[in-house]
Amino acid sequence: MKPENISRLFGTDGIRGEAGKFPLDSQTVRTIGRSLAVHLAERTGRDPRIVTGRDTRESGSWIEKALIAGARAGGAEVESAEIITTPGIAFLARSLPADAGVVISASHNPYQDNGIKVFDPSGRKLDEATERRIEKDIAASADGNADEVVNGHAAEPASNEPHAAELRRRYLNYLEHDVAHDLSLSGLTMVVDCANGAAYELAPELFGRLGARVIAINNEPDGRNINRECGSLHIEGLQRRVIEEQADLGVAFDGDADRALFVDARGNFVDGDATMWVMADDLKSRNELTGDAVVATVMSNIGLEIALRSRGIELTRADVGDKYVLEKLISTGAVMGGEQSGHIIFPRLSLAGDGMITTIILLRAMRHHNKTLAELVGGFQRYPQVLVNVRVHEKRPFEELPAVQRLAHEIEQQLGDRGRLLLRYSGTESLARVMIEGESESEIKSQANALAEAIRAELGSDQS
Repeated sequence: MKPENISRLFGTDGIRGEAGKFPLDSQTVRTIGRSLAVHLAERTGRDPRIVTGRDTRESGSWIEKALIAGARAGGAEVESAEIITTPGIAFLARSLPADAGVVISASHNPYQDNGIKVFDPSGRKLDEATERRIEKDIAASADGNADEVVNGHAAEPASNEPHAAELRRRYLNYLEHDVAHDLSLSGLTMVVDCANGAAYELAPELFGRLGARVIAINNEPDGRNINRECGSLHIEGLQRRVIEEQADLGVAFDGDADRALFVDARGNFVDGDATMWVMADDLKSRNELTGDAVVATVMSNIGLEIALRSRGIELTRADVGDKYVLEKLISTGAVMGGEQSGHIIFPRLSLAGDGMITTIILLRAMRHHNKTLAELVGGFQRYPQVLVNVRVHEKRPFEELPAVQRLAHEIEQQLGDRGRLLLRYSGTESLARVMIEGESESEIKSQANALAEAIRAELGSDQS
């Protein structure tokens, strides 16, 4: 049976949870597939076309099959690319074109979790109005028929591997010929950490096609080792391997390869902020940075803002989450934006973050300037950051706390344009978060603690 309160199942990254449990049980997944097909048909006035794919989790196959069965029951024509990256499905939704693309993945989460993410034909995530309709259909659905479920799993539509392989080739050809086009990686050695995820075959093949000597690691998925001590959440193994192989760089993807993080030839970690600096500086040098603007989030380091400012580039900040980065990119017309996590979007190429596109753009910068990654990162200085959490009894707007406002203003005056203060409440816990970045770690620690005390005094709570 389904929980009573299911009014909001879609988050900023689709539906996500533990595989096999609501809402990722086979019956509910079938309902999602059927509901999506019905609402797409209402919008288009015809039987819709849907393309699906999944990462390497052991639950991915039966969840995808349950969704396909439901969508076909709703009148949709469905084709599967089988194991493919999240941005690969976003590309296929746009290029086929399909009325929707659905990927079964929980990104960087452990294998026990899974998720359903839906893209519209532009490659953007499904609109909220349709998400609400699907949630209503789930709430209204009955338990389903016993003959539709076998041992807890949905009855399986037939696989079509040759067609799935063709869909994956279509995506790789786009990356090779349209995104990379004249880029040659001949003579370059790179270590590619595939996170035992969706890019385990695609990424080594792509960079091999471009001429690199590719050393692939964590490219033997077994259904349970996705993201396990590897990939973008665990860089240490990649750092060691880059040094051992004397490689020019290393790249780590997450389970669905929508993000990428890097390691230079010395084994130094290069996060999303440093990556955006390198790429923005390169695009600016080639007059390809429209509007001289880059979008980042409120959590990006002040060092990125200062480095970009030194090149005459404005940093615009969005709320945390790729959804908000994309909204800001579209509203400002900027050509690049992203997060520290390595989730970076180039809207002229894809409206979804794509770790392989990010890697191509970074490699192009290295080739264009004939410099190592360490040399290109050199213009970026990460400033010390202090984060203090304060447990609170209520989340009153900070503007209503006079003592906090006065002290925050004083601190901002002291920081000037070489530091940054961010006050915000946790979205899930009773916490106020004080984040300060500046040139002196000891000074910003003192400032953050003083501001935390002021919040504590106003809201009457103990420090967490």
